[in-house]
Amino acid sequence: MLINPNTSTATTAMMTAIARRTLGARPGGRAVRGVTVTRGPGMLTDPAALRAAAPEVLAAGLRAEAEGDCAALLVGAFGDPGLEALRAATGLPVAGLGEAALLEAAAGGTPFGVATTTPLLAEAIAARVAALGLADRYTGIRLTAGTPERLSADPSLLLDRLERAVRACAERDGARAVVIGGGPLGEAAEELRARCAVEVVAPIPAACRALSRLPAG
Repeated sequence: MLINPNTSTATTAMMTAIARRTLGARPGGRAVRGVTVTRGPGMLTDPAALRAAAPEVLAAGLRAEAEGDCAALLVGAFGDPGLEALRAATGLPVAGLGEAALLEAAAGGTPFGVATTTPLLAEAIAARVAALGLADRYTGIRLTAGTPERLSADPSLLLDRLERAVRACAERDGARAVVIGGGPLGEAAEELRARCAVEVVAPIPAACRALSRLPAG
């Protein structure tokens, strides 16, 4: 089950569709189901929003486990709110977009950067990189021009600004892989993989791949 920590049902549908395409139809597998938290902001753009989302994510995961028809949990936000709490409180495999994408980008010692739309989360992202032991491979973050709200309302502009940020990571910072930092940026991340010469790590597929490597719950 994919848990969307913001209250946008459209974002839930988009992320769930990407997860389904990534995981595909597997014999004996279960369909990917997306759920939206019942309370919280429409976008997670600052540390306070991430902290507020964590208990809502935990509650959604506990409900899913209690229902008995959930094989794994995916936290659908780059800041991974509630990820560790879910791991501690449930017996299910759990993956988060941020953790999975950062680890995948850094595999084999690859220098990597992050391109995203949320300047207020830049320090939190750097702290997450350090907590995962990846600071020596981190080339830094590149931020898009324009507010997250403005960009989310204009997919063409969002794609253009993210592409500029990805290219800056590669050409100015020396990144050989670039993580797109945001669950709601999932569709743009998919498109950028075909548009950019550098390796672009899309967070939703990365988290799905991480889940597929975990023992079944």
